Amino acid sequence: MENNSAGSDRPVWIPGPDHPITIKGNPNQVVVSADGRVLADTVNALTLREAGYPPVQYFPREDVDMSLLEPSDHQTYCPYKGDCSYFSVANGDEKLVNAVWSYETPFPAVSSIAGYLAFYRDRFDFLDESSGE
Repeated sequence: MENNSAGSDRPVWIPGPDHPITIKGNPNQVVVSADGRVLADTVNALTLREAGYPPVQYFPREDVDMSLLEPSDHQTYCPYKGDCSYFSVANGDEKLVNAVWSYETPFPAVSSIAGYLAFYRDRFDFLDESSGE
């Protein structure tokens, strides 16, 4: 469902029955690592479920080792969530480029993920006590 474009030519869409988005606290421990090095470990993740996409865990920054993340110039835009910034992770001899993302100032419908970080599941090892992964 489209609404105003917040003063730009980019659309701003509101989640609804045709594209639902829910965000709920995940009380279980969720750990993200790369090559045996823990990047994030929390019992305060937020699980975002969006339409038909797999659930995404968003981590509070205080539970992420920010010293392992390098801000990237890469940015994207989601009409449901807003502007998205990215981070890369040095992983041994390789760099996991744009492997972590954050909505610093997301749209009101998803404001609870502001400043939280998410990690691409196919680029990291996840341990999520809620799912046994």
